[in-house]
Amino acid sequence: MNIDAVNLVYFSPTHTTRRVLESIAQGMGVQTVRHFDMTPPDAPNQMFEADSDTLTLIGAPVYAGRLPAVAVRRLQRVLGNDTPAVIVVVYGNRAYEDALLELKDMTMARGFIPIAGAAFIGEHSYSTAAMPIAPGRPDAEDIAQAVAFGQQIRETWMETTREIIPVDVPGAFPYRERKPAPETPPTPITIADLCTLCGDCAAVCPTAAITVNDTVITKAAVCIQCCACTRACPTGARVMEDPRVLRTAAWLYENHSARQEPQVF
Repeated sequence: MNIDAVNLVYFSPTHTTRRVLESIAQGMGVQTVRHFDMTPPDAPNQMFEADSDTLTLIGAPVYAGRLPAVAVRRLQRVLGNDTPAVIVVVYGNRAYEDALLELKDMTMARGFIPIAGAAFIGEHSYSTAAMPIAPGRPDAEDIAQAVAFGQQIRETWMETTREIIPVDVPGAFPYRERKPAPETPPTPITIADLCTLCGDCAAVCPTAAITVNDTVITKAAVCIQCCACTRACPTGARVMEDPRVLRTAAWLYENHSARQEPQVF
């Protein structure tokens, strides 16, 4: 299989999935790397279509053992045209459960042939200085493993004429049931005394849930709790203090702080 270029297609609010895909592409040693970011609010208006001389790396984060519903909707805008793909999920150190299988099934339905897959670890969206959950992940060791995975893909696939067979990945079908959305979804809040109204939080929000004028307003109905806004705020004014989230974060910190390692298939 002669691959001249690599496409990176991803939903990555906090940029962890993007970093992993970039590292895999680095290991492949391909000169041409094209980005198709499905994260911004205008992404649903974009269409991505693979061509015959490319390999596509497709990545998304894991939310409670599944792909985020918003990522699923946006990735429906990609077409594979019977071309190979590498599928990658990034989870917050607990478990990825059915997410990788879900990504495999979805990409196959869109015309891709997944030849390899991986699950990497990223710092959990609920991680804080007080309750760190996979802090700093993906770290240097993770990145090195992603580069090595890319090298393995190149050695295995880019100089072979063997028949392409979809990769086997863990997971169960029916997939893990999604939790129903609460009547009042948790959202980050803004500490007015610290806020400079710079707009960075609104700029990174993947669902356009945040409006900045004289104050910062968050539409709870469309917030996906990715916490990209809390990471982007330069003054620490944007915080997640909802008691439900804090309880979940405390449970994760108590039970899932032991380091998990990437898995590749």
